[in-house]
Amino acid sequence: MSLERRMPKILKSPGAYLSVLLTAVLFSACSADQVGNLLGGLELSPALRVTLLVVVLVVMLVGLVSLLLYVIPGLTIIWLAALTYGLLIGFDLAGGWIFAAMTLLMIFGNMVDQLLMGAKAKQSGASWTGVILSTISALVFSILFPPFGGLVAALLVLFVVEVIRLKNWVKASETTKEMAIGCISAIGARFGIGLLMIALWALWVWLGGAWPF
Repeated sequence: MSLERRMPKILKSPGAYLSVLLTAVLFSACSADQVGNLLGGLELSPALRVTLLVVVLVVMLVGLVSLLLYVIPGLTIIWLAALTYGLLIGFDLAGGWIFAAMTLLMIFGNMVDQLLMGAKAKQSGASWTGVILSTISALVFSILFPPFGGLVAALLVLFVVEVIRLKNWVKASETTKEMAIGCISAIGARFGIGLLMIALWALWVWLGGAWPF
């Protein structure tokens, strides 16, 4: 049996690699009696710091690329990578503010799909009732049936509401198509937010004097 088949499936995800790194670093630091308090992080050796930076950056880049797909929460992956970095290195004043900004960007970015889709539909002449109901449906069904449940529900609800209002399925289809275009715009917006989050993390590393390159 090949090594790949024997490898647990969980180790094939970006989050799993961070978990393995976290465990290894904690074990190494504990063995050397170098554990500090939670906010102060750990006293890591230069080699471990470089390893941590490389792994966090790689995971963030994987999360950024995944934003081009609708099915993977890339912003959340970037945020989790930053959180892991903060727990290991520590949160100073600048790091705390930067991480707070990254958290707000992650929350906003995960909502931008519904915001842009609703705005695009409204521009095409959709009623506020249709936009609001489709947005609520997107939020609810994104939780109940990820990853595509929210998108499908939003488009379907808007189409049904507009058919009932306009008594014209062709016009309702046009409005629904505009909402779908809004979804494509949201992908671009989330990618930009992901880039900004990674840039903020790089600033955090640089301000902390941990950038090795």
